[in-house]
Amino acid sequence: MKIALAQQNYTIGDFKSNKEKIVRCIEQAKSESADLVVFSEQAISGAPAYDLLNKVTFLELCEETLEEIARCCEGISVLVGMPAQCMNKTISVAALIEDRKIKRYVGKKTIESRDEMCHISSSKGCEYIKIRGKKIAVVVGEDIKTEQEYGEYADLIVNLAHSPYSRGVVEKRYDFYRQLAFMTGKTILYVNSVGGQTDIVYDGSSAAFNSRGEAIALLKSFEEDFQTVDVDGNETPKKIPEQNKTYNVYRAIKLGLGDFFAKSGFKTACLGLSGGIDSAVVLSMAAETLGPENIRVLLMPSQFSSDHSVEDARELAENLGVEYQIVPINETFAALTATLGPVFGELPFNVAEENMQARIRGMMMMAISNKFGNVLLATSNKSEIAVGYGTLYGDTVGALSIIGDLYKSEVYDLARYINRQREIIPLNTIMKAPSAELRLEQKDSDSLPPYDVLDAILYRMIEEGQSREEIINAGFDEDEVYKVYNLVVKSEFKRYQSCPTLRLSTRPMRTGRTMPLTNKYGC
Repeated sequence: MKIALAQQNYTIGDFKSNKEKIVRCIEQAKSESADLVVFSEQAISGAPAYDLLNKVTFLELCEETLEEIARCCEGISVLVGMPAQCMNKTISVAALIEDRKIKRYVGKKTIESRDEMCHISSSKGCEYIKIRGKKIAVVVGEDIKTEQEYGEYADLIVNLAHSPYSRGVVEKRYDFYRQLAFMTGKTILYVNSVGGQTDIVYDGSSAAFNSRGEAIALLKSFEEDFQTVDVDGNETPKKIPEQNKTYNVYRAIKLGLGDFFAKSGFKTACLGLSGGIDSAVVLSMAAETLGPENIRVLLMPSQFSSDHSVEDARELAENLGVEYQIVPINETFAALTATLGPVFGELPFNVAEENMQARIRGMMMMAISNKFGNVLLATSNKSEIAVGYGTLYGDTVGALSIIGDLYKSEVYDLARYINRQREIIPLNTIMKAPSAELRLEQKDSDSLPPYDVLDAILYRMIEEGQSREEIINAGFDEDEVYKVYNLVVKSEFKRYQSCPTLRLSTRPMRTGRTMPLTNKYGC
């Protein structure tokens, strides 16, 4: 028996385009003599569709599209995911089509994702179908983790999913399916979505494992793919490749950023370039993904900016072939300081004047965005966002953040990867001490622990959910742990106002870790 795995990049609500992709894959499956072709969860609608799933017209369009797809399914069976109405609820189903007829729906029971909890209701779960004499357990989404008792009812297990990317997830997912196939003694086929949907990136990485837990099909990561698998034991086992986390993050950002622009109809981007590592990485990724001709950059030095920062920024822009202009903010800052002079009186220079500079730059970048129709990219990283080391309405402005879920140390890893073949990001940008340059001789280490220490504390606190006591017992300085913890708590109000951020970790701020803005816990 031959089964085709169709891993495609869908767009939410673009029923015509999604249908065309599905029909093309069905025709390809027919040409390769496949008995069954499997698509990912919610392929017809695209996901996550959030409150669109509450719109009757949206769900009706899903049904109409399914009927159109069914007309193309002569001589082949199809399993395709979609949201469907059921007793005034919306459920996620795998629709079975056989010889142009819609035979049945298999619904998802387990709802784990925060993106679905308020929009998708639980259904019956795993059901069994028979195709070409093979008994197949059809499992949608996370039910694969809870439905483990397949007994003698199934020869094969097919899982339709839309599992997002996060660091380390690809190898963990392969390991899970490999072990499940071996434990159940059954061939498992897994089909995942691929592509960016606002802040979510689906990595694809669909696969098939035989009853011995050996991989017999490994589809590409971060791009569309299609493979037909002979499940009767005639496929040569394949070696699961080692996963390079930095390379995967690089590909995830390219896919997420590219699809954010393509699926939203955006063409050009802009950002402020400081000469620091964060804006350097954002510009490098944007130039490679969107094309350097579609990027506009401003260098906005002040009296506190070092000469090397301006030169590093200029060199980077020239290395990439990106248009840039230098617009000093000295006069604007002086005018604003003079305007507020009667209000500030004799109070000393402090964070207010520092943040004024960042907000001037943010205002200028928004002006560029408005004037030329460029999408502004934010440049803050996860370490800064976590501890509030970023100016609200200043360097936090933007329509999308592509490194906001990367710790500072990971940004450096990505910079070194970008420079893997030639020096794109100036070496000085990577080697120099990080600084916001908002006052004389300022360094990030004046206010924060060294980033290797800070990131280690934050990772334990955010990704692993450890308490202050657990982190201190692991060998970290008590004062530093309490300082970092307090900074994270006090900065929550900034995260409530942050722009969409590509999700690259298991615990993105705000979407994966949401705290009440007003609370007394731990204070």
